[in-house]
Amino acid sequence: MTNGTATPTDLDARLEAHRTELTGYCYRMLGSSFEAEDAVQDTMIRAWRSYDRFEGRSSLRSWLYRIATNVCLDMLTAGNKRARPMDLTESTPLAQAALSPRPDNTWLEPVPDARVLPTTDDPAEAAVAKESVRLAFMAALQRLPAKQRAVLILREVLAWKAAEVAELLDTSVASVNSALQRARATLAEQQEPGATAAVSDPLDEDQQKLLDRYVAAFEGYDMTALTALLHEDAVMTMPPFDLWLTGVRDITGFMTTLGAPCAGSRLVPVQVNGLPGFAQYKPDPEGGGGFTPWAVQVLEISDGRITGFHCFLDTKRWFPLFGLPLHLEAETDQVEEGA
Repeated sequence: MTNGTATPTDLDARLEAHRTELTGYCYRMLGSSFEAEDAVQDTMIRAWRSYDRFEGRSSLRSWLYRIATNVCLDMLTAGNKRARPMDLTESTPLAQAALSPRPDNTWLEPVPDARVLPTTDDPAEAAVAKESVRLAFMAALQRLPAKQRAVLILREVLAWKAAEVAELLDTSVASVNSALQRARATLAEQQEPGATAAVSDPLDEDQQKLLDRYVAAFEGYDMTALTALLHEDAVMTMPPFDLWLTGVRDITGFMTTLGAPCAGSRLVPVQVNGLPGFAQYKPDPEGGGGFTPWAVQVLEISDGRITGFHCFLDTKRWFPLFGLPLHLEAETDQVEEGA
């Protein structure tokens, strides 16, 4: 079927078949769940409007990636680079902890796996896709110049050939290879907290037991049990606040002081950024029982310990994105995981 014979229904279906992978690409480029969805919607609209000029010299998929790349590059011209708290400030000792928020567009945002990871029967391909949306890798990507970022994602994550990337970017193969070398060198220089997170896909037995122990410790607010699960250099972040803590003593100390209202919380599993995570509901401060949304937690684990504990607190944005309810009844210990 050529573009000349495609009906509107046919075209809608053909475009929609690429939505998840395009959202994953735009998310890696932009570091924002919501901007990625906006970018893909813009891509779809541009594709629809210009489809009569699509000559079919490349595949529809390649053509859509060209449009999506141009949309992302346009969005990145403002120069904003999404970051994690540890990318912006030094770690704060608990004694000096203060909750100072920064604007939403400062932060690298979490994303549900289902929105950015297409289904595949290839385990190796699935593993690469998951690793490429983990928070540490995403933060490293945001430090690359926009075109280097595109080259790295297309070549290393999506396994495009250098000639295909050169055609997409209207440049030479030599230029693509040079950009890829520079991007690799930049990533190799960045040894940051969380970079060693190693999570099996699916979780192995020991990792699942670790998560089960974490849920029991957190819901029981048992700091002794939690201490046994945290790496001695574990990191805790809480966007939109720029505060971040490092080390078991400061993390558990925070949880029993400023974080004390989280005692008695309930955790609901979510799949987020290729990592295990939980939607945290804390007791409803209005009384009457039940639980109210508090955070989407993303856990980084390595060598049998939790190395990263990242809490995204803007629940009015995150819980609907993950398909999670905005209230749990008191007798409800768990809900089905959202989309």
